[in-house]
Amino acid sequence: MPFARITVAAADLPTETGARLATEITELLDKVLLKDAAHAVVHLNLTAPDRWFVGGERLADATGAHLEVSITAGTNTTAEKTEFVERAYEVLARNLGLLPAAVYVALYELDGESYGYNGVTQLARLRANPSGRD
Repeated sequence: MPFARITVAAADLPTETGARLATEITELLDKVLLKDAAHAVVHLNLTAPDRWFVGGERLADATGAHLEVSITAGTNTTAEKTEFVERAYEVLARNLGLLPAAVYVALYELDGESYGYNGVTQLARLRANPSGRD
């Protein structure tokens, strides 16, 4: 049940590109991090390119991007997280084209007793269904 926010330094982004990003990141959440795709949320956040700096410099021709994903702590292995970061970067590069020297992918691992959706914490969800995916 992850929440993903993709921030892109672009004044506008074609609808198809945004949809592809959401679909491909959701697929990675499902296949790599083993999260339930039906409950995955992807928020696309556009910001003005003149507000994005790398190395103290404004972007020239590159498209700045940052992916943040909230997941429940302890639900993924180091190998799964490493693979997700690598493949998520590839998704960003494939869909956004030229990227700057620094593009970050962050996995925020939140405690299950303080993170949840639809009014139920992940810890309560786990206790109700110990074999379920989050």
